[in-house]
Amino acid sequence: MTRLRALVLEDEWPARNYLVQLIEETTLADVVGAVASVAEAREALAALQLDVVFVDVQLCAGENGLDLVESTISSHPESARPAFVLATAHSRHAKRAWELGVVDHLLKPFSEERVEACLRRLMSRRPPRSGLFRVVARRKRGLVFLDPADIWAFEASDRSSLVHSRLGKFEVDLSLASIEASLGRTLMRVHRNWLVNLDIARALERGDGETVLLVSLGNESERVRIPVSPDRAPALRALLASATGLHPT
Repeated sequence: MTRLRALVLEDEWPARNYLVQLIEETTLADVVGAVASVAEAREALAALQLDVVFVDVQLCAGENGLDLVESTISSHPESARPAFVLATAHSRHAKRAWELGVVDHLLKPFSEERVEACLRRLMSRRPPRSGLFRVVARRKRGLVFLDPADIWAFEASDRSSLVHSRLGKFEVDLSLASIEASLGRTLMRVHRNWLVNLDIARALERGDGETVLLVSLGNESERVRIPVSPDRAPALRALLASATGLHPT
């Protein structure tokens, strides 16, 4: 079953991360990005093929998430736009939301059962879109959209994560657990703070009670050393030993 591709617009990090977690726990959708402003959401909508956008209404700096819904629906035919789901603490916006064509209204506090019911309804009413799957990351005051093939690792960083890619290192407004839920099929958790693309792993070193995974982007000067947790090292060694072109030590 092809998953839906979702974007979350929520300016409060705890609520944003919790909603992302609930969406991914259903296994019905991949959250390709989480943003905090209408401007960032518009940028993501212009660059990505999305199936659904979860929108908070009252945002920082006086922004209103329904303005994003209204402008997108008025400027794009139904076949060329994602579905919109209101995800807010207030029911007073419901009337305007339905008039605009919002397909569902989730009230805080969210529950996995309610989120799953929403996603199943979306999957039954419209097929997932075709097109390139990309990940939304933050670059200074703008956004960058990364092909998963160009991503070599994610690193935990305070209340967000860092994505290491061929285009550089950027911030992602998602926890490492959320990223693993969406992209864990192509990445391996080698440490509580690291998810790694093993396609570009080059060697595994052991010594002094420490295991380190060496990752190279093709240039020896760009070789990166990633710590491996003791409990994850045996599975990683077995996997690398069976892979062509990799050299565990």
